[in-house]
Amino acid sequence: MANFYGPAAPPVPFGTRPELRRPSQPSLDASISDITRKNAVYYPNYRVYRGETPASLNYSCISHVFYAFAHVSTDGIVSLSDVWADAQMPVDGASGCLGAFMRLKEQHEYLKLILSIGGGGESQNFATVAASAITRDNFGRSAKGLVEASGFDGIDIDWEHPSDPEQGQNFLSLLAAVRIHLPDDRYLLSAALPAGQWALQNIDLYKAQDYLDLINLMAYDFAGHWSEKVGHHAQLFPGQDGEQSGSAAVDYVISKGFPPQKILLGVPMYGRSFLGSKGPGCSFTGHGGEDGTFEYKRLPRKETEEIVNTRLVAAFCNGGDGGFVSYDNPETVRLKAKYCRERGLGGLFYWTGTADVPPGPRSLISAGFKALHSS
Repeated sequence: MANFYGPAAPPVPFGTRPELRRPSQPSLDASISDITRKNAVYYPNYRVYRGETPASLNYSCISHVFYAFAHVSTDGIVSLSDVWADAQMPVDGASGCLGAFMRLKEQHEYLKLILSIGGGGESQNFATVAASAITRDNFGRSAKGLVEASGFDGIDIDWEHPSDPEQGQNFLSLLAAVRIHLPDDRYLLSAALPAGQWALQNIDLYKAQDYLDLINLMAYDFAGHWSEKVGHHAQLFPGQDGEQSGSAAVDYVISKGFPPQKILLGVPMYGRSFLGSKGPGCSFTGHGGEDGTFEYKRLPRKETEEIVNTRLVAAFCNGGDGGFVSYDNPETVRLKAKYCRERGLGGLFYWTGTADVPPGPRSLISAGFKALHSS
């Protein structure tokens, strides 16, 4: 096999400001003045209604925030999805979540805020938009307008996902149109993509590197309530030949010539539940939690034992109201961060940042940050 490790990611201006070295900040093993890998989170705007405001995140361990989600209409116009939450309601002493994030960017000048457009529930219009030069230009122009008006550092295209080679070509054309309005010397452009060849094969990944700063590889949801059998939903390595895994997706993307330092490996901040099952490969009778999931902050479930499969790099608990629940814990995140270092990847991202526990030994964001920058 060819050596895909590639060069180390170029340093980013992360955390050189004095306030990050105040005693009130958590003690970190890494030297914050020498950060080379990204530790990013998605922040969904609806979380503010749960009291999970932008200020609730631990910015001593976060380099990028993907603000989710803006909407795109069939004519290509990008717009905020919730103007009240985004720009009007009182949040952390500011107007809206975006006002709160602008204050945070002033306090932490290394922090990058990126507008994520689409998402699993609102990406249905991308195929239409990407198919026409007019709507692609509308998309680029309106995205630039939102970025400049709201202080974003770029956009993230969360089209889930081009479903055939024609849509894959249109995806590249959309990226090219975006770059006309958001040039790469000033703005970041990323894309969230499923971690499976079934989706990635529709995109010329070698050409995509000309436009994209990052691919956020969604290395989770490999199994769930839709599956025939129980499985680990975010395993780094496959248990059997042909199983989906984070490493298989990384191998595929790199094999197509996409730079490893532009890949962020996704970490789910939730577990998937399978009731009435003994574990992977077995049948199940239903699912617990909210739509079959439990947020990480509510795992492991009460009166269950947390176990880590270090071969697959997957954590789980079994019993109680969740049955078999597959998820990530600090140990698996450390192992995933080590894998990122070994493969020369750009770092990690987390869906969602607000589902983490407070700073401490159980925090996934903190565990990932420290492990990405350990020697």
